Amino acid sequence: MKILEKSCMKINTALILCAGYGKRLNPITLNTPKPLLKLKNVTMLEYCINLIINLKIKKIIINTFYLGDQISKFIKDKKFSAKIEIVEDGKEILNTGGGILNMMNHLESDNFLVFNPDTLWSQNYMSDIIKMQNYYTSNKLNNILLLTNKELSFDKNLKGDFELDNSLIKKGNNNFIFIGCQILNKNLFANYEIRNFSIKEIWNDLLKKKQLNGFKTFNKFYHLTDLDTFKKLKDF
Repeated sequence: MKILEKSCMKINTALILCAGYGKRLNPITLNTPKPLLKLKNVTMLEYCINLIINLKIKKIIINTFYLGDQISKFIKDKKFSAKIEIVEDGKEILNTGGGILNMMNHLESDNFLVFNPDTLWSQNYMSDIIKMQNYYTSNKLNNILLLTNKELSFDKNLKGDFELDNSLIKKGNNNFIFIGCQILNKNLFANYEIRNFSIKEIWNDLLKKKQLNGFKTFNKFYHLTDLDTFKKLKDF
């Protein structure tokens, strides 16, 4: 399978998951949602949005629940150049899978990117995300996850999620970490309804069928795992 060397994004929509409570970062997330925590005076959400904008993606959809009014105000005040739509989870938090499915009602295209904003999304990821998309489209996939070797994680306490055999994700020694960016197709959610469920339900089904795909990056992985990691990153 080939990775086409093209420098543009064909996928034109990115979702950002911003609904969570961020409980592992209490007490600072009691009053501030995790996506609005700052490193070097820039919010985690802004790092993510700036990367998406530089990828020339036309539309961004953000879901909110916990302290969602702060995120909505932040987006309104910053006046980003991209078109950004806020979608509320509703009366109850929907988790990652339910949140994605709820946002899908606002999608025009079948394929879309999903970002977790608790990763420090530097511009160094641009090339890998473009290559991952090209691999996804050229091989007519319906899913792909961006992974890195756990040795590249700033937080050395993070355990691996998966093993990677070429581009096929497996369970095994689990030397690879999902770093919070994936490309998905709407058809993966065909048998799901909007409720509280994790995207891992879909991943696990794909794992059983040997259909979960991964793409490896060699970038250093910085992630707001917990309060201790956040403090270390602020001093880094």
